[in-house]
Formats: sequence, structure tokens, C-alpha cells
Amino acid sequence: MSASVSSYLAIAVPCPLRRLLHYLPAPDQPLPPIGARVSVPFGRQQVVGLLVRIDNTTDQDASKLRAIAAVLDTAPLLDPPLLECYLWASQYYLHPIGLALQTSLPPTLRAGKPLPDFTPLHWQVCTPPTALPPPRSARQKRVLELLERYQGLSSAELSALLEHPAQPLLKALAAKHLVHQVPRTPPPDTAPLLKNAALHFNDAQQKVFEALRASLGSFSCHLLEGITGSGKTEIYLQLIAEVLAKGQQALVLVPEISLTPQTVARFRERFHCEIVAFHSGLSDKERLAGWVKARSGAAGIVIGTRSAVFTPLRQGGLFIIDEEHDDSYKQQEGFRYSARDLAIWRARQLRVPILLGSATPSLESLNNALSGRYRLHQLQQRAGQAELPTLRPVDLRQQPPLEGFSQALLQALRRTLDKGEQALIFLNRRGFAPMLRCQHCGWFAECPRCERAYTLHQQPSALRCHHCDAQQRVLERCAQCGAEQLSGEGLGTERSAQLLQREFPDFPVIRIDSDTAHNAGRLHELVQTVQSGIPCVLVGTQMIAKGHHFPKVSLVGVLDADSGLFSADFRGQENLGQLLTQVAGRAGRSDTPGTVLIQTWYPEHPALLRLLREGYGSFARHLLQERRQGALPPFGHFVLLRAEATQRELPLAMLEAARRWLAAEHAVPGLDCFGPMPSPYGKRAGRFRAQLILQAAARPTLQQVGKALATWLDTLPAARKVRWALDVDPLDFS
Repeated sequence: MSASVSSYLAIAVPCPLRRLLHYLPAPDQPLPPIGARVSVPFGRQQVVGLLVRIDNTTDQDASKLRAIAAVLDTAPLLDPPLLECYLWASQYYLHPIGLALQTSLPPTLRAGKPLPDFTPLHWQVCTPPTALPPPRSARQKRVLELLERYQGLSSAELSALLEHPAQPLLKALAAKHLVHQVPRTPPPDTAPLLKNAALHFNDAQQKVFEALRASLGSFSCHLLEGITGSGKTEIYLQLIAEVLAKGQQALVLVPEISLTPQTVARFRERFHCEIVAFHSGLSDKERLAGWVKARSGAAGIVIGTRSAVFTPLRQGGLFIIDEEHDDSYKQQEGFRYSARDLAIWRARQLRVPILLGSATPSLESLNNALSGRYRLHQLQQRAGQAELPTLRPVDLRQQPPLEGFSQALLQALRRTLDKGEQALIFLNRRGFAPMLRCQHCGWFAECPRCERAYTLHQQPSALRCHHCDAQQRVLERCAQCGAEQLSGEGLGTERSAQLLQREFPDFPVIRIDSDTAHNAGRLHELVQTVQSGIPCVLVGTQMIAKGHHFPKVSLVGVLDADSGLFSADFRGQENLGQLLTQVAGRAGRSDTPGTVLIQTWYPEHPALLRLLREGYGSFARHLLQERRQGALPPFGHFVLLRAEATQRELPLAMLEAARRWLAAEHAVPGLDCFGPMPSPYGKRAGRFRAQLILQAAARPTLQQVGKALATWLDTLPAARKVRWALDVDPLDFS
């Protein structure tokens, strides 16, 4: 197709403009293919844009249009379905298409560099081994261990298993002649697909698997509501085997980077195929290599966190969203998309089935399943011989806690350790204490940038803000009255671990939170210690609440179960039910019966009683009834307009102008507007924050109003003095 005067190239440019920009074709050059990158003049600079469509007319001044500078791709970089997915996502989430593309393409491609042709390579341990002494570095030893275990891995696969870039470690080991890189030869067509045989299903698993296998080949959305330990992952693996046998690809999303290595490891132990992983621990080169392998079809399985939903696939066959309820699937900054919801849209577009799995489904997914939009499958028994743990509340009114621990919990810990078993203590608050307070005048140490209490840490000693990461030294005197009566108030994992070590000096106390497990190597060491089976107490935050398998844990203690019962967030009880259920699921996962003790000051609270007596399924269905009565999601929908600035009055003034404009120009039936109001966290990192909430029963109403509001705000002078963003279907109102 040759260029003509009537051809206008509609290009997505990486800028905040909410529209495509028209450019002219390069003189005497063929038109670039749709989905290709082009270099274009933008202001005084050259930027890399992406051709979205070719128009015959333009609403811009044709005399002022400039020609593209260069065509960077002779073939489309993004195929039409993936390009359409980007366009739909940018429109639905009210985000500029050029910036949406920027946030998820590999940096090398965003910079306009050529699309490389990666020759599959992997690293192996040198044989015969050299005479050099083994490395002292724990990380280097871990690399050698993984290479020997899997008989060779690519750099990206190693990075996924390590949760940090592997290239520097491989370079150091190669310099010592301990490892080398060789071409990876694909298994012959006659090679078996499976490295290890699949596990045997119980009757319930077999029934679910057969129903899901029958859906392969066309779009359908399934919710697998399976209790913890019921064998959901084995169903995933056997479904993926069916897809790989047809020459198709599987996309698997996991909510957090901490779950990626164990997922990659389990899949590599099962399958003879290329597996690529996407997460924040990859180098740019590794991310690009995985992107290219998925795009070409060389990778049979793609595993990743949120942004992996945009991975190009040559022949998609199955999408799986593990722990589909997890808030981590919603991007909270910039391009605020939901990876779970986008995956469903993309599966429909590609006509492939998608499976959402969780022991604690979100109310949105559960409602879709109960209403017939999704197909509901349930697993109500644990795989193998394991049984569900017994859940019991501990009434703190009857036995006031000692530094957070009731006598009932301490006695249960003693019995558990004496029997040679393990216990897990859950407290979703790191540090020593959430506040440093003066016992004389009541003053407490506060972060001036966030106007929130500093958290006291002891190892190393510091006052840290968990909102903006600022820190300062621990004070010896009160800044207000000068008294030396300063003490930490409240509980953190550090304080709880210290108490347990005093109470049980003969047993190790292992703390896992973002302070102790600050890198993947350390996290792996801590988890390995627990999985070795030695009698110990594990203390941790939500990092250990899901996904991990600790066969010897027979007791779980929850120190603070009340925070979600009275939360101002309407999702508070849902989040509490999910968290308690996931934590409880760590107990009794083998042949040792499990017990869960939940400390509470409100043992007769109806929501807590329902959760403990009837389980999450009944608990969630009751919450759905309450949501329906309040017209709250999933029976109502929100768009949140956020604003922040260094001056307190500016965000509220801008939001008030927006409220008045909506009342005058878009007072449509069914639309409610709340605010403006300060955000629950009214100040963060030195910026004052406020919000305006739009609510409607119908999503199209919010889409229409949100699009008009975004266009108007782009022209509002007051909006240029603040940072503002529209959040469609928000999960976090703080």
C-alpha cells in the first residue's frame, strides 16, 4: 500500500493527551503496517509512537500536520487483538492510550530499538567441574543449586526463581568457569510433554477437571471456589497439559512476586517446554527476551504478575488467574487497570476459556458466578488425607493479653512445640510498635510529611514512616515536654517475635516480613528453614498468609482479628474474611490436624461468628446481600477522582470546581456525587490529598460522565496546579 495525500496516520504518542494524533506518511515511502512503531516529531523532540489506524480524513488542521520521521517495524509489533485490548483498556480506565502503551511494553521497545531475534540459550554447570573452590556467596551457591536441579535454565528463568536479576551472578560464576551458556535444544517431537507424572485426582477434583476440559476451545469464564489445600494448582497443571498438547499457550497470573518463584519451580518440574516469567525483578533484557518468546510462540507457558496480562501470545489456549480475589491485580498508580478484569476481556476476545481460582473469591466474581455469568465449580475437601483446621475464637475480655498474647494461645504454643510441631503467628503489622508515645504528656512521634505516627523499629533502631519510607533516629526525650518516658505502644512482628523468643528459648522463632525477607535469597532461606520441619514458631505478615505450603504447621494464632470488623472501608469485612481464611489455611495441610486460635475483643460479632461457624462461602454470600441493599459493588459502581498538591486548599478547590461542573453539565439520572472531601490518609509524602466520589448503578453512565470529566479537566487551569487522576472501579479509597 503506497502513501497518498488522503492517508492520515493516527498514532498513539507517549504523552498525556487523550486522543490519537494525526501525522502524514513519509514522502515516497510505503505506509507502515498498523501496530508498528514509528518515530515522529513531537514538539522539539523525536518520540516513538505506535500506529493505531489509517484515516481518510482528519479533524486537525491538515496544513500543520507533520510527516513521520521513520518507520521502525516492517511488521506489526502488536497484533490486532492485542492492540484492540490496549485501546479498550485505555478508554475504559480513562487513561491516555500513549501512556498505557508506555507502561507495559518492554523498555527496549519503548525506546525504539529493533525487535531482536533471540536464540534460545540456557546456563549449565560446567562439566567436568573445575578445580576452583565453590563460591562463598549464598546467592551464587543458590544459582548452582538451581542449575543442577533443573539441568539448565535461562537467565530469565533463574531471575524468576531468585526474584532478582540473575545476570550479575551468572557473570561472576562464568568468570570462575563454574557455569557456561549453551544453546537450548527443544525437546524432540517424540519427547514426552511431562517431566513428572500428574498426581491422581480425588472424585471432586476429577469432576471439576472434566467440566473445565470440556470448555477448552471456546470462551467461557469459570470460577473455581476451592478451599485451601483442595488441589486447585493440580487442576491448573493438568488443564495446561491439555492446552500444550494442542500446540497452544497458557497465560497464568499470580498476584505477587513472592508467589512467582514457587509457581515457576512447580511448572518447570512438571513440563518439558519453554516457560517465561514476568515480574519486577527482571532486567530489561530478560523482560524483552520473555516478551519475544511469548510473541513468537516459543514459550508454551507465560507466568507473571499484573502487567503480564498484556503479554503477546501467538496461539493462546487458556488463561488462569490464581488467587483472583487479591487486590494486587489492581494497579494503584498511573494506568489504574485491573489485570483480572482485563484478562477476562482478552480471553473473550481470543475465544479461550479463563479460570479464576481462589479459596476466598471476591464478591464481584462470586456474584457473577451465582448469577450465571460465570460457571461455578467448588472443591469443599482437601486433597489427600489432610483435613480442615478447627477455628476457635479466644475471648480477650476473659483473659487480657500479655504483650498481645493470651494465656490460651501461649499454652497452645507450648503444647505444639513440645509435640515437635510448628506454629504460625499472624500479625499484619511489621516493626516493633506502631507508635512511640510519651507517657507523661501523650505526645507521639509523627512523620511531618504524612502527619501519621512513625513506626518504631529496634533492629536496626529507627523511627520509620510506612507511608512515605522516611525515617529518623529514635528519640530519647519527648519533643514536647522533654520527659524521658517514651515507650512503644501497640504490637508489631518484631516485638511479638522477641516475646516468643523469651517465652520459648529452646525453639527458633522465625520472623518473615518485608524487613527480614528484604530479598529473595533471604526469603528462600527462611522458608526453607520452616519447610525443613524443625519445631519452631513462624511470625509474619500477609507475606506468609497465602500460597506457602508448611506441612508441619499445626497451630495458627491470629493476634489482631478486629481491625476489619469496624473498618470505614465497605470492603473491610470482605478483606478480613479473606485474610483470616487464607491464614487459617496454612494449618493442618498434611496428616497433622490443625487448630486456628483467633484472638478478639468481639467474639460475638455476627460477621466473625458466621465466618468461624459457616466458613467463607456463607460469610461472603451474606455480605453480598448487604452490598445489594446498599447499592455497593458489585451492585453499584464507582469512579474516584483523586487530587493532591503541596498546598492543602488546592485539591479541594479543584474538586469543588469539578463538582459544580458535573451538577451543571452532567446531572444525569442515577449519578450520585459525594464530596469533595479529604482522603482518609489526608497527607502523604508532603502532599495533601482529597477526593470526589462518583457512584452509579450502571457502568455506562459512569463511563460517559468520566470521559467528559477527564476532557474538561484537561482544559481547567486549576487542574494544572495539582496532580489528579481518575480511578475506575477503585479498590482503595485511602
